[in-house]
Amino acid sequence: MSVLRAFSAMDMFKFNNINLDIWTETYGINFYLDYLARWPDLCCVQEAPNGRMMGYILGKAEGSSTEWHGHITALTVAPEYRRLSLARNMVSRLELVSDQHYKGFFVDLYVRCNNALAVSMYEGFGYSVYRRVREYYGSLGVRRGGRDEEDAFDMRKPLSRDPQRRSVRANGREIVVSAGSVS
Repeated sequence: MSVLRAFSAMDMFKFNNINLDIWTETYGINFYLDYLARWPDLCCVQEAPNGRMMGYILGKAEGSSTEWHGHITALTVAPEYRRLSLARNMVSRLELVSDQHYKGFFVDLYVRCNNALAVSMYEGFGYSVYRRVREYYGSLGVRRGGRDEEDAFDMRKPLSRDPQRRSVRANGREIVVSAGSVS
């Protein structure tokens, strides 16, 4: 049986099997250490009985007033461990901590628009598209339909402090903003 535990600095020496996936953003060591120092309760690892990392999530709390929220910065599961609900369990934990400890209004994340599998997974977790962010992941040039494939969807899920669901909108796919206008 696997275990969900806190992400530690030593895990950075063990996550190559996960970070080599084409959809996974890899950051510098200081980036990971900053998250672990500032939001340790929003960073966790799913570990197999043999000690191999199966997946991890990095999150933070940010914003102000009704925009105070939890943010999923990175969520990834090694290919051999996918479709075991590991991502769902890690996201649920981050949502719980964002709701109960940080008292956020919602949790958000950015996902590549062309990563249909991930978009569908997040929708299955209760997230919806709040807006499309142009060239969030950098520009590869305009593709078919006039939209860059490296655009991101800003997806959100309201928490208990947002019972009227003001942090989400029904027409989010139609709202397009520039990368410079988001924090």
